[in-house]
Order: sequence, then C-alpha cells, then structure tokens
Amino acid sequence: MRYWLFKSEPNTWSWDQQVANGDAGEEWDGVRNYQARNFMREMQIGDRGFFYHSLKEKSVVGIVEVIAEAHQDSKTDDPRWECVDIKAVEPVPNPVSLDMIKADPRLTEMVLVKNSRLSVQPVSEAEWQIICDMGGL
Repeated sequence: MRYWLFKSEPNTWSWDQQVANGDAGEEWDGVRNYQARNFMREMQIGDRGFFYHSLKEKSVVGIVEVIAEAHQDSKTDDPRWECVDIKAVEPVPNPVSLDMIKADPRLTEMVLVKNSRLSVQPVSEAEWQIICDMGGL
C-alpha cells in the first residue's frame, strides 16, 4: 500500500461532501497538472490518502481510500487527463494544520512542505504515521 495526499478547496469539494458519497466514492477530477496526474497513474486500489482542505483551513481533515485506478476524467474529452476514484474512510479527530506539519522537524522533506501547490502528492509511510499520530488516529 502507498500513501497520498489529495488537496481540495472546501468551498469546491469538502470532506463532508466526500463522506456523503459513501462507498460509491467520487472521481478526483479536474486535476490539470501533469505531475499530479502521473501520481494518480501510480495509485492502486486500496492505497490510502489524506484529504486536505486548502485555502484558509490548510489542514488534513480525513482519510480516503483509492477505489478505482486511473481512468479518463469524465469532466473532459481530452485524453491527457485522468483521475482516480476515492471514498471517505474516516475523519481525522484532531485536524492537522499545515503550520503543525511545517513545525515538525521530521516532516521537513514532505512534498506538502516543499511544494504546497501540488494538488495530488505522495506521502511516505513515515510521514503518514507521524500525521496520523498528530491527528489522533
């Protein structure tokens, strides 16, 4: 299993909306960055990810699971753009803010710290465990 981080603006797609979709999940559509798309191409069913609210909140708020591997993004006919489907697994009891992540010296190499604009990014197993611990999981 690999670990990832999915960033969303909560006014566009929130954790509550993700949860409301239940086991059916949702396409992680609309990604128009080649590096983020390539990360989604690496994902496998069962991989886990952090659901991260961007903009003002800037916090890890939930855990998601990949339920469909990369496929054509249904929001475009352009074959360059693919996406995965994810479903909500559980909320993070104590959301972990970007400031908390940046303040932890064990997370200085995390992609979120080095390239906070990338909407889909890998998370190492060690980073995953640290953030889960910080969030009360």
